[in-house]
Amino acid sequence: MSDPTDVPWLSDGERHAWMALTTVLMSLPPAIDAQLKRDAGINFFEYQILSSLSQAADRSVRMSLLAHLAGGSLSRLSHAVSRLERQGWVERRNMDTTEVRCVVAVLTDAGLAMVEQTAPGHVREARRLVFDALTEEQVAQLEKIGHQLIASAAPHLISCLR
Repeated sequence: MSDPTDVPWLSDGERHAWMALTTVLMSLPPAIDAQLKRDAGINFFEYQILSSLSQAADRSVRMSLLAHLAGGSLSRLSHAVSRLERQGWVERRNMDTTEVRCVVAVLTDAGLAMVEQTAPGHVREARRLVFDALTEEQVAQLEKIGHQLIASAAPHLISCLR
């Protein structure tokens, strides 16, 4: 058992910042989820999948990377992609590369149309919930802080943000 005196306890300022961050992390996803379900019949995770695929050069991403980009496990991704396949928005394809055989998810034309139809409402909600409350300087700070936190918590995703 570790000695509690060895714990680098948070200062009052750090504790308040931590509580604000955790509250943001807990409250934003359900708010975005509700808007997407109401307006498009999909959840935030599914939208992240479609959006990530729409931003890829050939509208395809390896399933393992897509799980990271969408913020879920391979199992959760597989179930979500199955739902998206039934809608005709995504297809799975086996790819043989020189390195390894892998499965990629590919956004169909119908899937791209879905993203294009859904994006305006999603952007309005993101603006309402986040960006309307911040100054341009705060938005720049948010991006910088976000990148620093991602570099600490999930460094493998930093290159995906650029």
